[in-house]
Amino acid sequence: MRILVTGRPGVGKTTLVSKVAQGLRERGVSVGGMITYETRERGVRTGFLVEDLKTGLKGMMASVNYTSGPRVGKYVVSLMEIERVGVNAILDAVARDMVVIIDEIGPMELYSEAFKKAVSEAFSSAKSVVATIHYRASQNSFCRRIVSLEGVLTYVVRLDNRNVLPRIILSQLFPASSTAVPQ
Repeated sequence: MRILVTGRPGVGKTTLVSKVAQGLRERGVSVGGMITYETRERGVRTGFLVEDLKTGLKGMMASVNYTSGPRVGKYVVSLMEIERVGVNAILDAVARDMVVIIDEIGPMELYSEAFKKAVSEAFSSAKSVVATIHYRASQNSFCRRIVSLEGVLTYVVRLDNRNVLPRIILSQLFPASSTAVPQ
């Protein structure tokens, strides 16, 4: 099962996949991969952390304070951190877990060829994958390829469905265990 989650920035994609990961763990399903979080200082977003879901290892993936690397808006991206934390987390999950979480397939991460290779490996593996993908994915050829893979289900997160989607996704992954999901 391959599931993509998309939606406008700030709508709750990361929260959704975090709930899916938590629901899987509560069912005894091994889950790994990466998740990204905003960093804020005095209420202002200053960057993004990438975290290995299994080990808790974190790295600063992008920051307004970095001076070297690819630029996405006001952020400078650290390919080294994406690869050290995110790529390794994805590859470890493909090797060892039942479900691979990838948050997010987006403009910052796509500067890394190793990231794209890891995503491709996850999607071509026998493992279930739940990934968030940037809402402007159609503007990138790599993203268009992922979206168009046979059997990929895509959910668009909106304010009116974001609380029910974790349960729906869990039922897609494991139909017999579609009971309550963390709130």
